[in-house]
Amino acid sequence: MNIDSVTLYHLRMPLVSPFETSFGRIDSRECILVEILSDGLAGFGECPADRDPGYSYETTGTAWHILRDFLIPAVMGQDLADAADFQNRVRPVRGHNMAKAGIEMAIWDLLGKRQGLSLKEMLGGVYTDVAVGVSVGLQASPQALVDVVAGYLERGYQRIKIKIKPGRDVLDAQVVRRSFAEVALQVDANSAYTLETARNLRPLDELGLLLIEQPLAEDDLWDHHLLQKDFSTSLCLDESIISIRHARQALEMGACRVINIKAGRVGGLGEALAIHYLCHAQGVPVWCGGMLETGVGRASNLALASLPGFTLPGDISASERYYHQDITHETFHLNTGSTIRVPDGPGLGVTVDRAALKKFTLGKLDLKADQV
Repeated sequence: MNIDSVTLYHLRMPLVSPFETSFGRIDSRECILVEILSDGLAGFGECPADRDPGYSYETTGTAWHILRDFLIPAVMGQDLADAADFQNRVRPVRGHNMAKAGIEMAIWDLLGKRQGLSLKEMLGGVYTDVAVGVSVGLQASPQALVDVVAGYLERGYQRIKIKIKPGRDVLDAQVVRRSFAEVALQVDANSAYTLETARNLRPLDELGLLLIEQPLAEDDLWDHHLLQKDFSTSLCLDESIISIRHARQALEMGACRVINIKAGRVGGLGEALAIHYLCHAQGVPVWCGGMLETGVGRASNLALASLPGFTLPGDISASERYYHQDITHETFHLNTGSTIRVPDGPGLGVTVDRAALKKFTLGKLDLKADQV
């Protein structure tokens, strides 16, 4: 597969409603869309880095730089065998997993279109529809949170995740649990606590939560290992798992009992697959996290979540949860039973709406093989 040209699109898309986590509040979401042309076919990938370095050190600015100056030159004009070949070529570039994942996704999309196979088929997915939930940001008050959760339950979501931070944690979760006694509920701290302050979360053990996600620092496996001993509720790691090596170490030391797999965070679908199979072999449940993706990234997440080890509902909500208008012609809808259908067309199974893409593009860069 010869890489003839690559185009980068810096996007900013307004959200249906503001989304607040322990590291900040946003009312629009940025990302970088990658388009690769090869032998007359176009493949698309999404780099999910946002404008600000809250969730990760990677931003749209750093990703643009790494893509333009390092990753694209490594593959431009080259004959790539597959996504693994791409990863081998860019191995000298340390970190910058989201930038790498954007190109890798576009390569998977191209491979599927060339072979007439869906991403689900190429990854080895087994589910036609995948169970999904919804992630609810911090609200103005516990009662406001209950009202928002009630709205999502009325729409058909059967698993709720609420964001927490110091001062907005136990009470919020208790109020939601009292209001909805049977709902599948989990909380997500996005690294907002220390080992000492996280012990204030012990009352969460009484609420029958599915899991407590990423309470401690993103680079801290050891203290998560200590904290898990204090809780009967399973800890789930997200930001801490950036490779299969970290996943293996976390499981070996008992730092968590569940892993949230995000292909963007770990550098691409290939590494996400490896983590999935590691956990599946050990009976460790995994689920697919979300980063407010467009229809491009959402299609990829659904295909990933169709693998057999994804036994917990993912953060792959319907398109309307985040955007009034998406950049793909296809939109994803919530089915009865809180599931979403996995795309079955070649590659990602979605087509880009060029008019919408133009509408949301802040900057564009075209690179051709004879220019790099």
